[in-house]
Amino acid sequence: MSILTGGHSATDIARERKFGPLYSRNAKAVVARGLMAAKSSTWLVLLSGFFEPVLFLLAMGVGMGSIVGTVQGPGGEDISYAAYIAPALLAVSAMNGAIYDSTWNVFFKMNFAKLYQGMLYTSLGPLDVAMGEIFLALLRGLLYATGFTAVMGVVGLLTTWWAILVIPASVLIAFGFASFGMGITSFMKTFQQMDWINFFLLPMFLFSATFYPLSVYPQVIQWFIQAMPLWHGVELLRQISVGSFSPATAIHVAYYLVMIALGIMLTTGRLRQLFLK
Repeated sequence: MSILTGGHSATDIARERKFGPLYSRNAKAVVARGLMAAKSSTWLVLLSGFFEPVLFLLAMGVGMGSIVGTVQGPGGEDISYAAYIAPALLAVSAMNGAIYDSTWNVFFKMNFAKLYQGMLYTSLGPLDVAMGEIFLALLRGLLYATGFTAVMGVVGLLTTWWAILVIPASVLIAFGFASFGMGITSFMKTFQQMDWINFFLLPMFLFSATFYPLSVYPQVIQWFIQAMPLWHGVELLRQISVGSFSPATAIHVAYYLVMIALGIMLTTGRLRQLFLK
């Protein structure tokens, strides 16, 4: 460590940085380290996040879809039940891929491997670390989104060329969850506290109009659901999948842009507070 830091403390290095204590424009070093570590990881664990929504699609979309028939999609057009839930499952896949990569992985690196402390004793700043880790989570979200979109195409659920935009839209969703996930994890100290993440993810998965329309809920419950980030992701991907756009599309995108900005500020501030005192 003394070789990397030249015998200086993290605070001294932060003061000497040309671009200030937050950012040294070297987030790619964090990404490179993460990709090297991924080579020795179990790929089956990584791919498990892809198969989960595919199994839900087969069980619910094909199995239950044969009973449900058609439902009203964005724009009032009748679509198959499988086409209705597939974009929602894609949003869930993007959320899960980003969240698990930016929470459990970050939790281990922060509290056990002490990786971030070591990084911040070099020329890297908190924003470098945050952006590097978030980018790695986005790669996982992109992998899931691309694979699931391919499955949708194979089973005939893509009926417009606009549907290809669900891939970048899924990355946007993953970005929003990843930026907040890392910041929230910085407050966690025990495995028991990490269980709270699943406590919030499961209700979002079940109640964000994933399997049935929002209109089935009472008005008060609808307002609560519409405040949750996954609902905006589900609605955004549904609109894109059938090429039906409205002013609400811009609202969904804006929601995630604000979420990303706030999440990055939270994560950067927490890393600075924890390791650059």
